[in-house]
Amino acid sequence: MTTPSEQAQPQADEQRDPGLSAIMSERRQLLNLAYRMLGSLADAEDVVQETYTRWYAMSRAQQEAIESPGAWLTKVASRICLNVLRSARARRETYLGEWIPEPLPDPAEWIAGAAGGAGVDPADRITLDESVTMAFLVVFESMTPAERVAFVLHDVFRYPFAEVAEIVGRSPAACRQLATSARRRIAAARAEASPNAARQASVVRRFKAAWEAQDIEALLGLLDPSATAIADGGGRAIAHLLPIEGAEQIARLYLTIARFAPPRTILERTVNGLPGLVVESGGTIETVFAFEVAGDDRITRIWAVRNPDKLRPWQPA
Repeated sequence: MTTPSEQAQPQADEQRDPGLSAIMSERRQLLNLAYRMLGSLADAEDVVQETYTRWYAMSRAQQEAIESPGAWLTKVASRICLNVLRSARARRETYLGEWIPEPLPDPAEWIAGAAGGAGVDPADRITLDESVTMAFLVVFESMTPAERVAFVLHDVFRYPFAEVAEIVGRSPAACRQLATSARRRIAAARAEASPNAARQASVVRRFKAAWEAQDIEALLGLLDPSATAIADGGGRAIAHLLPIEGAEQIARLYLTIARFAPPRTILERTVNGLPGLVVESGGTIETVFAFEVAGDDRITRIWAVRNPDKLRPWQPA
């Protein structure tokens, strides 16, 4: 997380050298890129901070010798992301339970987060689009680090393969193949889901009503027979460690939760750009739910994030 002292240094430098404002204006682009590559806001913030640390570590002459500072920052951030992705695979093998990408609220609902408070700088917000829906981020997790970086750089941020090749350390032709492979995975995920916000909002609203009413028949009617529910507690919160398969098993689990959970409020909120739910108890957001809804308006996947480390942007200031 960026600390006030870390923020103050770039601001002071900008006052001494107005040209650095162009460097700092790249922050939002870097944060958006890193979040899509890593699926973690905390890791993305660390990547951006490390990128700027490397910039400031150079002499003024070295900085002025760089023809395109924005391209340099992107290249450095992407390479750091590639290293993080490679090490993350080993870390996640020891993660307790399932690992789900970190959910994000709508920018208008961004309460706390990296910069803290309601006055968060727009540069510290992630732009929400199809490439950050939970379904897409989960598919990204199935890719190799090189595939993920190549796809995000080329297909999402429109970098030419010649530049992608310099970052990934492979030929442009190899990077084209990496992006093609990643694109096939994305196409399969897109075919299964129906990310229409209005239709999904209706389905999620009915799911909320059925859950609160403890109406098992209504829940079964909203769930695809082969639906999957995944929870991420990370050892920090109670959560089922293995995916729950099948509509009936999911419905019974959620009814059990409704019957025995302490008093709480279920709210409709935007989660990674699509309608979802959050559970609030005692002024704290305890769970964020993201959904995948198929073309027949049935829920095929539920992702429940309970790890408090991943819910920081959701908490009241």
